[in-house]
Amino acid sequence: MTKQAQIMASLTDLFNKINAHYRPQMEAEFTNISLSEIETIEYIAKNPQVNVTRLAQHLYMTRGAASKITQKLLKKGLIERFQLPENKKEIYFRLTSEGQKINTRHENLHQKFSENDQIVFDQLTDESVSNILDFLEQYNAHLDQSIRKNLEK
Repeated sequence: MTKQAQIMASLTDLFNKINAHYRPQMEAEFTNISLSEIETIEYIAKNPQVNVTRLAQHLYMTRGAASKITQKLLKKGLIERFQLPENKKEIYFRLTSEGQKINTRHENLHQKFSENDQIVFDQLTDESVSNILDFLEQYNAHLDQSIRKNLEK
């Protein structure tokens, strides 16, 4: 097996295990909201002036799919629309107080997950962390470039 195949197999296995371990806890905590909706709430909470286009780019989905998610969140009262005084054309989204509560619960759950996993990260040397981060940065940049090329087609 090549290095690339070993790394990709390990990453796939890792992400599948993370999903299998934490997804049930997320679904139990958030019974009336999808994981895509939670991810949307998280992005809106962390970024000012989020519109459908920026949301679609972040979630790697079509603008139509992002629009459907925002419509669901608007109906649930978790986000609201707003416009800037100088730009009445563009519609942006922000969290309502109920949306902020969901985001806080989500952040708390991630903090719990992080604390549970800390034992593994404590064992890493600074050099190991640097190497892992360098690899992830390079691979993310490669994928970003490939995604942009595919979107341009």
